[in-house]
Amino acid sequence: MTTMLDAGVSLGNMQIAARHADPRTTMRYDRARKNRDRHPNYILAAHMASGT
Repeated sequence: MTTMLDAGVSLGNMQIAARHADPRTTMRYDRARKNRDRHPNYILAAHMASGT
């Protein structure tokens, strides 16, 4: 699901696709995605990929 958000799918469309009755359930995926971006492993991988 986070891949769909990264691709630009709106939370509303993702809620429909995932058949979530409550939008708060779908919003958890967006929060998880933002938390992932702050995880040290992802920060290190991004730094290494940038070549700096």
